[in-house]
Amino acid sequence: MNILDKIVEFKIKEVEERKSLIPTKLLEKSIFFENQAVSMKKYVKRKDKTGIIAEFKRKSPSKGEINMNASVEKTSIGYMQSGASALSILTDRNFFGGSNEDLTLARKFNFCPILRKDFVIDEYQIIEAKSIGADCILLIAAILDPKQINDLAAFAHQLGLEVLLEIHEEEELERSLNPHLDLIGVNNRNLKTFEVSLETSHTLVEQIPREFVKISESGLSNPESLVQLKMMGFDGFLIGENFMKASRPHQAAYNFMNAYRAVKPKLDKEER
Repeated sequence: MNILDKIVEFKIKEVEERKSLIPTKLLEKSIFFENQAVSMKKYVKRKDKTGIIAEFKRKSPSKGEINMNASVEKTSIGYMQSGASALSILTDRNFFGGSNEDLTLARKFNFCPILRKDFVIDEYQIIEAKSIGADCILLIAAILDPKQINDLAAFAHQLGLEVLLEIHEEEELERSLNPHLDLIGVNNRNLKTFEVSLETSHTLVEQIPREFVKISESGLSNPESLVQLKMMGFDGFLIGENFMKASRPHQAAYNFMNAYRAVKPKLDKEER
């Protein structure tokens, strides 16, 4: 059993337990439940932003502890002040050290799109995402069949949430596309082996239909890579570990985004 299988096996049990403890009727009474979601697909493409979805992640199965002491408040505010287009908050506790409370705290201090980064397998988690203040959910093609992806994405849209579909290979893309998706993320990290290669993004970008916002995820450690990916057709970039491994993630994000702005004019000139 690979790590992805272990995560899903644990998540199935976790969701059933949460259902028994916190019924959906209670989730629907949340102060966030009637809020209109902030559009991630619009923010990612805003010219005054960097296109970066900055992630708050304490640990991972492949790296272990990354930064267990970072402040959600200081980091998320710093990310947005640095020019991030959106936030991604890990809410999985067992494997990534996150929590629903992390996302709610980020929501309290930021008016921006927030992605709930978790392993969604059940409609309950989508109701939960809405109740804690998320604007967008993640669906991972590697753990869901086409019908599940369609049904979960449609349900998310019913609640006013946007949907980011994460793929790792062309076969996942081809079988998973449906009208209820908003953004397509190409994860450069193989979730079965956790090896990283930007070639995954290079290979798949042209296969993604133009109507979807295109995101490159993982392994993005230098601004020049972002410029190259932008030229290839990506609209945005999800970056977490590169920021979180620093003692002050918000400062690392500020430095990175400034460096990206310094090399981006070359791209803007070519686009003109």
